Amino acid sequence: MAAFQSTPWRLISGILGVTCLVLMATLGILLKNASTKSSILPTSSPGPTTVEPREGSGCCFCQEKWIGYQCNCYFISNEKKTWAESRDFCASQNSSLLQLKNRDELHLIKHIRSFYWIGLSYSDKHHVWLWEDGSVFSKDLFAFTNRLDLGNCMMYNAPDTVLNEHCTEENYYICKQQLIY
Repeated sequence: MAAFQSTPWRLISGILGVTCLVLMATLGILLKNASTKSSILPTSSPGPTTVEPREGSGCCFCQEKWIGYQCNCYFISNEKKTWAESRDFCASQNSSLLQLKNRDELHLIKHIRSFYWIGLSYSDKHHVWLWEDGSVFSKDLFAFTNRLDLGNCMMYNAPDTVLNEHCTEENYYICKQQLIY
């Protein structure tokens, strides 16, 4: 009779044991997902801006003070430099001044309040606006007056406001580091 009475307790303890294993596995999965999401949230930006990541930015790990967005890292400065000094700083960080590939990337910097140097300057030699990598600017990204002032570089301010200014002026800047996996 004692064996018969212990059978329901064995069944109950077996069910509780399986339930504990399922809960532990679920907790492990949740913790793994939570740690992945927390690693892609932006670190404190050195600039006076607030930037929120968008969905789909979960594939990059950026150094401190850089913001992860769509598998790239961005640095939004809080100090002013000339365009060349900004370009040199970005290069020293294995990055370049911001080169926009598509309009969706503009959402990253939709809350900025100042003008920032980007990697676009006027080429006197080719008589066209060129990105740092030598590619030609696409007017599909944003419109601007195409002044042919010598020595001008491009600044960007949200939403979709661009301004060309002499490259020796000091402004904030945005660096972009493309991550390769």
